Order: sequence, then C-alpha cells, then structure tokens
Amino acid sequence: MTTLRPSNAPDARLSKGVGKAGRSGPPGNANARTHGLHTLRKAVATLGARVINRRTRVGRQLAAWHTNLVADLGGVDQLSTQQRALVDEAVKLKLLLDCIDAWLFAQPSLVDRRKRALLPVVRERTALVSQMQSLLRDLGLERRAREVPTLASYLAEKRNVENATDARQDDSPHA
Repeated sequence: MTTLRPSNAPDARLSKGVGKAGRSGPPGNANARTHGLHTLRKAVATLGARVINRRTRVGRQLAAWHTNLVADLGGVDQLSTQQRALVDEAVKLKLLLDCIDAWLFAQPSLVDRRKRALLPVVRERTALVSQMQSLLRDLGLERRAREVPTLASYLAEKRNVENATDARQDDSPHA
C-alpha cells in the first residue's frame, strides 16, 4: 500500500547539500568544468565562419592561417569550389584544435586518476588531428607556385591597357 505525502513535503532526493550525481560538492568547486569542445563544435557547425570574430587575436590568427594556406595552394583564383570548401573546413578544425590544446595545456594532468586513463578529450583531439591530416592531404601538402605570365605576355597586356586608356581619353569631349 502506498502512502500519500502532502505536496509540500520535502523529497528525500532533493535534500539540502546534495547536487547532481557525479558533480556534487559545494558551489564553485569546478567539478563540472568542461573543455567546451562540444559547445564550440556546435557553434561552428551552426554559424560556420561567422563564429570566428576577426577582431580578436584568435580570429586574426585564423584569418592569417587561411590566407597562408590559400597562398600555398596557388592563390584564390587557382582554387576550385571544392578546394575552397576544404580550406574552410581546415580553418574550422584548426580553431577546434587550438581551443582543445589551450584547454589541455591548462590542465594539471592529462590522466584521470580515478579511471587511470587519458582524458576523453585527448582521444577526440587525436581524431580531429587525423581529420585535419586527411583534409590537408586532399588539398595537397606541397606548396604550389602561382601562375605568373611570361614577360612578353605581361608587356603585351600592359600595352593593350594603355592603348585602351588612350582611346577612351581621345573619345571623351574636352571642356
């Protein structure tokens, strides 16, 4: 037979001083501190490159890395749409890896003492590094030179531009 309890009676599970299972302790004890990988990954997946603020130091470093990567691949005009998509994914992965590395280096130990094993984020970082290697391998690890016109074609193009400019100036009425 079940006993009925008044609605204002305290529940035994909600007694004072007991927090969430596995995260109990006084407020501010940092037991629930996390690396933020999943939150960052979700933000990058939802917002894409817009989540990277170029006004911050990290944003500027990522923009510089993006520019260098594109330059190493021969420049923007040499990249196909697929390669540009891979470059964007590589930049997002670099952001995730840099954030994980910063968090890992701030930890006193990479080993969970209770489980006697590496922190799970270390395995996730290894998977991300493998994914980054795959992306960079698909893009090509060698540096590509930008196509430079020959001297004769450059001079011919320069003459054509000057002739077109002169022709426009001759056609325009002078006041």
